Amino acid sequence: MTADTSARYREFKMPDVGEGLTEAEILKWYVQPGDTVVDGQVVCEVETAKAAVELPIPYDGVVHALRFDEGTTVDVGASIITVDVAPGTPSEAPAAAATEPEPEAEAAEPKGRQPVLVGYGVSEASTKRRPRRGAAAVPEQGAATAAIQAEMNGVPAPAALSRPLAKPPVRKLAKDLGVDLATITPTGPDGIITREDVHAATAPAPSPQAAPVAEPVPAPVAAASAVAGRETRIPVKGVRKATAAAMVGSAFTAPHVTEFVTVDVTRTMRLVEELKSDKDMAGVRVNPLLLVAKALLVAIKRHPDVNATWDEAAQEIVLKHYVNLGIAAATPRGLLVPNIKDAHDKTLPQLAESLGELVSTAREGKTTPAAMQGGTVTITNVGVFGVDTGTPILNPGESAILAVGAIKLQPWVHKGKVKPRQVTTLALSFDHRLVDGELGSKVLADIAAILEQPKRLITWG
Repeated sequence: MTADTSARYREFKMPDVGEGLTEAEILKWYVQPGDTVVDGQVVCEVETAKAAVELPIPYDGVVHALRFDEGTTVDVGASIITVDVAPGTPSEAPAAAATEPEPEAEAAEPKGRQPVLVGYGVSEASTKRRPRRGAAAVPEQGAATAAIQAEMNGVPAPAALSRPLAKPPVRKLAKDLGVDLATITPTGPDGIITREDVHAATAPAPSPQAAPVAEPVPAPVAAASAVAGRETRIPVKGVRKATAAAMVGSAFTAPHVTEFVTVDVTRTMRLVEELKSDKDMAGVRVNPLLLVAKALLVAIKRHPDVNATWDEAAQEIVLKHYVNLGIAAATPRGLLVPNIKDAHDKTLPQLAESLGELVSTAREGKTTPAAMQGGTVTITNVGVFGVDTGTPILNPGESAILAVGAIKLQPWVHKGKVKPRQVTTLALSFDHRLVDGELGSKVLADIAAILEQPKRLITWG
């Protein structure tokens, strides 16, 4: 009956939904045990280091078990849901074989995956079980139940049960906190260690230990509890974790240079208002960011060497003959930088449409990992927060990033007289390995010149 059980239950594993991702957090389950699913039906939403993604099931059946709770971070390749693909078919109860004291049968385990209480267990290649020495080695009923539960959680169960029982996420938590599971008294069912047990093991002792006279006396417990509500600890994971790693890597890998220019954008703002009533721009959003993006694309066309990347392994500079324009977007899940593919080939209406779709998708949390890969240069609009300028950090693998400050009415010398004009500050950060000061200055000066006289979009474009 083992073959029938293996054919009946299918394990859906956490896929790699992006390039090189190793884990994902389960945000929400859309199904529960007993629900009927069909091929292609979305069963859960997960958050990777790059985006939130909905996962479809690849076969029909009935949900038999959910392997992890919502909020759990799961490694790529781990089984997350078990599906009964032949519901109603009688099969041998997997639990029966687990409790029969037959040393010969266990010593000569059949090849392939073995049935357990829920679904089927891990493969022979990943688990090697010692044969029992005889009937005296058969554990009591409670210990046998704990062994079965351990296999359900993907943990191999030694014959003597010397290894503490805990689910993989709990083991990871204990490892991160530096807690030895063998020192913890389990409170979960069948002797399983829970998250609460791990956190309790890291909590301060109710009374300070006796210490040598030479060492400082620990602070009273009462004082520690009084400060407990003054801080909140937030786990670093998902988009925030990926952003932190990327920014640290970029800041300490690429030598950054940032240049600034303040420019009168009054004419650009007038053009924005005119375009809003243009019939060719109907149905798309027209804003200053659109013309800033177009100005950057024209500047790159005039100075193509700025659009490059540094290949450290090959010791080569790779010139890009296309522009995938990244737009930094603040979302509830953190900073995302999706990009508009082949932005250099788009007309102004097409660029406006792509820009609108990119921003709305990012704010809804629906940006796919593919949309954030392959960027060449980026724009970050800090002006929406009322900020004048900044020193933006390069998106890893890109050569430049343009920060756009707030557009404000300021006194400005125009045609020999001081007049109120709409003014903004631009900041261009670039990788000094790829872009020298002259090239970076020319690119920034061209962007400013276009925004000051937007007719240059035609004469230079």
